[in-house]
Amino acid sequence: MKKLSRFIITGAGTGYLPIAPGTWGSAAVALIFIAVGFATTGSIIWTTSVMAAVAVISFILCVALGDFTEQAFGKKDPSQCTIDEWAGQAITYIMLPLSSGALCSGACGFHSALIPAALGFFAFRIFDILKPPPVRQMEKLPKGWGVALDDVLAGVYANIVCQIILRVIL
Repeated sequence: MKKLSRFIITGAGTGYLPIAPGTWGSAAVALIFIAVGFATTGSIIWTTSVMAAVAVISFILCVALGDFTEQAFGKKDPSQCTIDEWAGQAITYIMLPLSSGALCSGACGFHSALIPAALGFFAFRIFDILKPPPVRQMEKLPKGWGVALDDVLAGVYANIVCQIILRVIL
């Protein structure tokens, strides 16, 4: 059970990857977003459904395994714990419009997800690293709540920025 719990909290092992494990955890979710966009020919309904499921499941697991995480790695929010990045990055992708038009020549699903995937990835990483108020304050919450909620809020911020850029500017 401990091995399974470690696999979960490390975001399917992304937390063990070298240099910036949180970025690897976010990249894994970006790849899922792109894969779903490709498999469903750019369906916003499917990408949103899958990302919402990833966010909810990751959040619940992060909170539920908060005590285990602290004990396993000896600190409150260890860098190896990337399931929180999975939740936040997935929130970033909920309801993002997928690209269309010239980008869809022949492989609409794959190409239509690239721009929102890249934008969402970078927006989430920026908010997760900078932690503008009240993101940083969320870290002070006890156990898995503090580990998860800062990333959830960073994901909400990133989603808002991406919605504005993709719907208004682009």
